[in-house]
Amino acid sequence: MRSKRKGKVIKISGNMVTARVDSAVIQNEVAYIQSGAEFLKAEVIRVRNNEAETQVYENTGGLRVGDTVEFTGELLSVELGPGLLGQIFDGLQNPLPPLAEEYGFFLKRGVYLSSLVDSVEWEFTPLVKKGDRVKAGVRLGFVPEKIFRHFIMAPFSLTGSAEVVSIANMGRYNLKQPIACLRDPSGKEENVYLKQRWPVKIPIRAYAERLKPVEPLVTKMRLIDSLFPVARGGTYCIPGPFGAGKTVLQQLISRHAEADVVIIAACGERAGEVVETLKTFPELVDPRTRKPLSDRTVIICNTSSMPVAARESSVYTAVTIAEYYRQMGLNILLLADSTSRWAQAMREMSGRLEEIPGEEAFPAYLESRIASFYERAGVVRLYDGSIGSVTIGGTVSPAGGNFEEPVTQATLKVVGAFHGLSRERSDARRYPAIDPLISWSKYLSIIDRRHLEKGREILRKSHEVSQMMKVIGEEGTSLPDYVEYLKGEFFDFVYLQQNAFDAVDEACPAERQKYIFSFIYDILEAEFDFENKEKALHFFQQLRQLFKGWNSASFRSAEFEKIEQEISLLVEQKRKKD
Repeated sequence: MRSKRKGKVIKISGNMVTARVDSAVIQNEVAYIQSGAEFLKAEVIRVRNNEAETQVYENTGGLRVGDTVEFTGELLSVELGPGLLGQIFDGLQNPLPPLAEEYGFFLKRGVYLSSLVDSVEWEFTPLVKKGDRVKAGVRLGFVPEKIFRHFIMAPFSLTGSAEVVSIANMGRYNLKQPIACLRDPSGKEENVYLKQRWPVKIPIRAYAERLKPVEPLVTKMRLIDSLFPVARGGTYCIPGPFGAGKTVLQQLISRHAEADVVIIAACGERAGEVVETLKTFPELVDPRTRKPLSDRTVIICNTSSMPVAARESSVYTAVTIAEYYRQMGLNILLLADSTSRWAQAMREMSGRLEEIPGEEAFPAYLESRIASFYERAGVVRLYDGSIGSVTIGGTVSPAGGNFEEPVTQATLKVVGAFHGLSRERSDARRYPAIDPLISWSKYLSIIDRRHLEKGREILRKSHEVSQMMKVIGEEGTSLPDYVEYLKGEFFDFVYLQQNAFDAVDEACPAERQKYIFSFIYDILEAEFDFENKEKALHFFQQLRQLFKGWNSASFRSAEFEKIEQEISLLVEQKRKKD
């Protein structure tokens, strides 16, 4: 219900609208600007004297000075409850499929639908009884949602310990029916429903303890898990030039990573890429459950053709939903694509506010905004002892692939792993196109450290010899150096690269990665007896072909064992005898 506090539009600059008000206005308060019969949603971003400057989340065409602005007294919030999984929302949590069904494919501005269907009934099972005392986030009961138990929790806004006055019996309830009544320390009673609202820019902190991310999040991408791992509850970024494979890599990770729920925030990406995601995900089968992948996915969709201000809301909406499912003891993977678009929206709004610009005209607070987003990742121990986590991976789209630009640099200061995509590797069709020479990770790998150091050393040596060969040619390179080069190329081809079109090779479990890396380590450590460079090249070409078939064979299958024996025999034949 909107409050009666109103103002008048006195200035319009793109999607920034300034209103004159006669009463108090809250920073980040939601307002509605009336344009004819339409009410356009906006957020107060700065208050100066009796003027409130707002960013409008819709197209501002047709607005005029003198239009009425209504202030709600509420912060920008989202609805949290059963029914979120499998949905596609815009940045303001409008469900896009129902919106398109009702208004056509060209979405009408000023229309806001309920994100959750209030009339749907859910089978509720209570977990507390009358007289129990609960804190914010404590589980009152649960309903089944897709493949999970969706826990209904005490409101996150609850302060102190509250008494359960009443709790609903097991049965079917919709989102408008109260399932519990709580009495707070002041004696005030409050009904609890299957859903609750929470401001998107305030982190949910209803847990007992925050833990350090140490356990690896297995993505089944060998290059990532082995060389540049991501921790469960950690953060990482994937910067790279356009067309280097950021979106495809994100989709592969979302499908195969060992996470319970995947939240995808398509933040200002090109419409074609977003449409591909929307078309692909409902048809994908979850490799773990053999059910639709969308059953454990939420998509927040905000394309580059939508109003730029909504990019900011889409990022915060996504991370708030991620924190909500974390409170159920689930492991959440949030993929933001791309944070550069969000930063561009911040730059545009900063310019309209006439703030002093920072580097490349980005606002001076760019670093703190990006840091505050990634800081919402983490591992937490809940009040019942269960563990939940939010892992955040953001792509960055630096102009011209320049990693020195402000958004990439600001991101690198706060993330725990850097997966830098290379145009050179992408053009050479080496996918995933993560450059192993510039990428890094602060997290522990699933691979033995000694084996890992050998792999990295071989890659560095191989690159150095490759650069030298470009100058002096192959004939000017010594045989030992040439063998080092071939070993690095072999390691790159058979382990770092993966075939996303192969049913087996597109996802490599941790057990298989450890086994194969250990096997390759012996080859990288071995000294070979070659007569000349041609013989050495022929040997490694044979190895590559055998490994190509080995990567496509199911782990521990008869075919897998057979190819392994062939590889071992070939290596022994060429190994230098003592």
